[in-house]
Amino acid sequence: MNVNFPLLKTIRILLLPFSVIYALVVFFRNWCFDKKILASSSFNLPLICVGNLAVGGTGKSPMVEFLIKRLKNDFQIAILSRGYKRKTKGYALATSDATALDIGDEPMQFHSKFPDVTVAVGEERVVAIPQLLHDRPETKAIILDDAFQHRYVRAGLNILLTEYNNLFTRDWFLPTGDLRDEKRSYKRAGVIVVTKCEPELSLKEKNDLIKEIRPMENQQIFFSSIRYGDAYHIITREPLKIDYSCDTLLVTGIANPKPLKDYLDKNSREYDEMIYSDHYIFRIDDLKAIIKRFNNIESNNKIILTTEKDAVRLMKFEQELRKLPFYVIPIEPHFLFGDEKRFTDLIVKFIKDFNYQT
Repeated sequence: MNVNFPLLKTIRILLLPFSVIYALVVFFRNWCFDKKILASSSFNLPLICVGNLAVGGTGKSPMVEFLIKRLKNDFQIAILSRGYKRKTKGYALATSDATALDIGDEPMQFHSKFPDVTVAVGEERVVAIPQLLHDRPETKAIILDDAFQHRYVRAGLNILLTEYNNLFTRDWFLPTGDLRDEKRSYKRAGVIVVTKCEPELSLKEKNDLIKEIRPMENQQIFFSSIRYGDAYHIITREPLKIDYSCDTLLVTGIANPKPLKDYLDKNSREYDEMIYSDHYIFRIDDLKAIIKRFNNIESNNKIILTTEKDAVRLMKFEQELRKLPFYVIPIEPHFLFGDEKRFTDLIVKFIKDFNYQT
């Protein structure tokens, strides 16, 4: 599970010819949409897309949850996701008996935390949106999770996320880099958020980043850091304050666990880690290996810690987990420079103005 990063970097550089081919395919696809050879569909309600130009790790799920919390009391909203790595196909509406295998881990996370909010999945959003509106005709706005590249649907507002330590301006196409879209595609966004910034980001650093990104006149740019909440037990939801006397076994299957590892460096006396691939489907043998590693930690004050995204893929082991000090740590974006209200007001205004115009 441990990755040899220098070796990986060398391998990725050797794959540069494939990146060139990938870049040409992406360029041609975007050209077809720009020239209207491929058609984009619009819908008569506010569509808010949360996406990025790179693969994984920019904080899309926390941003979607942030939007849900700020919007759900004033608008009938719905979340539409692709449902990555689920075992089903086509459109599906999250129900009370849904699992991560049915709808994917991120949609399941949204559904578990916000059961009163409509959550649906579908690979083809242009097909899924009418089905969602048929099932939930009261819907007043849809948040499209990770749909920036799904240009068959034209969102009214695109929120583009780019990570502070891996800005799209410094990246390259897959597989040599992490980009899955052209850098110039950032111009389609109405809002750009630089995520996972240092909490103490200076005004000079902010201005330097703005100069590097070069937002268009019609684009708003924001900066956010990560804020971790108090951990809670994966089954009983009993809260726990992680302190420096606690030893931790960190278990993750996410794209970028580094921010959480940095957090534990500062807040846990010692920690061990078991890192799995992004969206990893845990098996019973994995749980046994986790328990064995945990039991080998020589401490009277120890816990197992995972992310909310991983928790929904571990819940199938409810009976085993109930007996363990197995905790989940929540995460949310924290807007820097006092910009949370400006960001929220911008989203609310978009929805209200759209509904007023129609």
